[in-house]
Amino acid sequence: MRPTGKHIVCLVLLVFITTTSLTAQVRGPLDTMRVHAFITPEGDTIPESVLPPVEVYAKLTGHWKNYWADWTRLRNAVYVTYPYAIAASRIMNEVNAKLSGVTDKKTRRAIIRSREKELKKEFTDQLVKLSVYQGKVLMKLINRQTGNNCYEIIEEYKGFFSAAFWQTIAFVFGSNLKQPYDPSGDDADMEKIVKDVEKMYGYKS
Repeated sequence: MRPTGKHIVCLVLLVFITTTSLTAQVRGPLDTMRVHAFITPEGDTIPESVLPPVEVYAKLTGHWKNYWADWTRLRNAVYVTYPYAIAASRIMNEVNAKLSGVTDKKTRRAIIRSREKELKKEFTDQLVKLSVYQGKVLMKLINRQTGNNCYEIIEEYKGFFSAAFWQTIAFVFGSNLKQPYDPSGDDADMEKIVKDVEKMYGYKS
């Protein structure tokens, strides 16, 4: 029986299929690749890959050395003084609660002096150890916590002359009782550090 064109076509197809099947069964080293997947919040699946870490070394310029030195100094000062600012806010609330409804000046002074004695006994030894720089940071943090600068606080509780006296002392040491607190401007770094301290130690503003 002589093969016809039809038989030849069938034979070629059979050889092709057999060869393809045999080739498909032989896997090379790159035939299989693991692909990690990430599911988005919307339910979509997209491929994901993990890149190896890369370490970059660079030499700090003088500008950045100074910046990080100042930042570290500020961070340390905030860590030391922020608990005192929290205490100042709490004490002011307590004193204001006691003074609420009290109109007699003599009685008000007695309440303030009584609390003042307690505060001196509790905090004097700790506060006198602060540096001038730490004192400046503390005044800013008190402003942040209470909404009033230190001049306003002293004037409220001790009177104008006492506030003016301590303002003069502050000027001698290169400070200012009326210094503002600007969390989105000059004090942005301080605000970031305070937020970190609050998260770390569970403080609430």
